[in-house]
Amino acid sequence: MAEGIMSKAATMEIPINSNGDTGTQPEDDSLEQDLQQVMVSGPNLNETSIVSGGYGGPAGGIIPTSTIKDIRMKSRAASLPSSQSAAAGRPSPPLSGSSNHNTCNATEEVSRGVAVEKLDSVKKWGINTYKCTKQMFSERFGRGSRTVDLELEAQIDLLRDTKSKYENILRLATALTSHFQSMVQTQQALGDTFTDLSQKSPELQDEFGYNAETQKLLCKNGESLLSAINFFVSSIDTLVNKTMEDTLLTIKHYENARLEFDAYRSDLEELSLGPRDGAAVVRMEMAQQDYQVHRDKYERLRSDVTIKLKFLEENKVKVMHKQLLLFHNAISAYFAGNQQQLEQTLVQFNVKLKPPGSDKPSWLEEQ
Repeated sequence: MAEGIMSKAATMEIPINSNGDTGTQPEDDSLEQDLQQVMVSGPNLNETSIVSGGYGGPAGGIIPTSTIKDIRMKSRAASLPSSQSAAAGRPSPPLSGSSNHNTCNATEEVSRGVAVEKLDSVKKWGINTYKCTKQMFSERFGRGSRTVDLELEAQIDLLRDTKSKYENILRLATALTSHFQSMVQTQQALGDTFTDLSQKSPELQDEFGYNAETQKLLCKNGESLLSAINFFVSSIDTLVNKTMEDTLLTIKHYENARLEFDAYRSDLEELSLGPRDGAAVVRMEMAQQDYQVHRDKYERLRSDVTIKLKFLEENKVKVMHKQLLLFHNAISAYFAGNQQQLEQTLVQFNVKLKPPGSDKPSWLEEQ
């Protein structure tokens, strides 16, 4: 049968064009493209069943032309849009797929790097927490040593005690402001009542008028004193809850650094007492590096605390000297009935009082 096919193929006429090339008819081009599509989409020739037995079709694996045309028509109708019929069967290079694949690989690499970095961070945090907890319990139960700066520790204890006492002053001064404000409001209401009665009681007009003027004067001086006390309270609040609190926050960081430093120092001391094999030497070198890092951090924060304590003391003396003098002069002038001295005190310490006759009500009237 094979010899018959070969002889038949040898007698077939092949059309030649004017240039000597084989003729290319549209139907033949489509046939060639469909053959390529069949070859691409067909089974793998490396499989044993195909090599040994072929496709199992007629004529020992040769596909008739009619079958190819049917495949061509079905393929065009099923999978190709009409605008792409001329390019049917031509495989396009997978550029977009390759780009997406590279992008996915890059994204995976970045995600893997972030995950590894987070894992290392958690690992370091766990080791540091374990060492610090161990050092803290050792110090608490008297089995571990701690680094102590006696002079600095005394200054820190003094600051904490001073802050506690200043908080008490702030609490009492705030209570005084609240009580005195209520008294001034009562005087204001009493003066308005006296004024109303002086107009409606002709027989007691003078007496009600004197008392109304007195209460109004006391109310005015009370507002001046309230301005001075509020200025005092605001300054003490800034000193206690901002300036001192900022220094205490730095002290907290310093104490944490001291605990870490002692933890890594104790770890290095324990390794130095152990065997000196290769692995131990490597561990000692790493421990020495960690010890040096935490020692530098401890020294830096200790210097920061020393500087902040110095400036805090200077600022505290300056602020309290001014505020205590203001508080004394304002209280003395008010209860002595010296309105002129009270006003001079407000001017001396730049305490602003809303002038009378202003369009907006005073802060006292808004309460």
